[in-house]
Amino acid sequence: MKTRERRQGVVLVHTGEGKGKSSSAFGMVFRAAGWGMKVCVIQFIKGQWQTGEQKAAERFDNIEWHALGDGFTWDTKNPEQDIKTSREIWEFGKQKILSGEFDLVLLDEINYCCGYGWIGGREIADFIQNEKPAWLHLVLTGRNAAAEVIEAAHTVTEMTRVKHAFESGIKAEQGVEF
Repeated sequence: MKTRERRQGVVLVHTGEGKGKSSSAFGMVFRAAGWGMKVCVIQFIKGQWQTGEQKAAERFDNIEWHALGDGFTWDTKNPEQDIKTSREIWEFGKQKILSGEFDLVLLDEINYCCGYGWIGGREIADFIQNEKPAWLHLVLTGRNAAAEVIEAAHTVTEMTRVKHAFESGIKAEQGVEF
């Protein structure tokens, strides 16, 4: 494994309407953990919903997992609370990124928070460009990634939905969606 002094930290954004943004990021989480890197996962929306990837991460001693947020907030009844919660998670995420403890940090579904206007894209981009440690890999997922975040990233992938099982009446399935 490259030492931090020799590593170029990469910023990746997974966005778009298609499925697979978080799933792809979790693949990188497990890949990095497999190489012995210390990883932190911070979920902005999921709340306390149990997922298979979180259960799998419990088997690793080098993955720290934080499922935060108030749940699926596009059905929100309290946007002020969603803004407050998102801001608190963002501050927590910045602390983890700056702690020097981690090699890879995943900010899962942070892009939704930008899309809803709860956290500014310029604010996130400025943090990435001016404060993120140069050796740290950072992954940001969710629909509606802000243009400023896309510009600040090294790699951006837009998932495009061609067809989804939900359109055929199939609800989220364990092992596939969670």
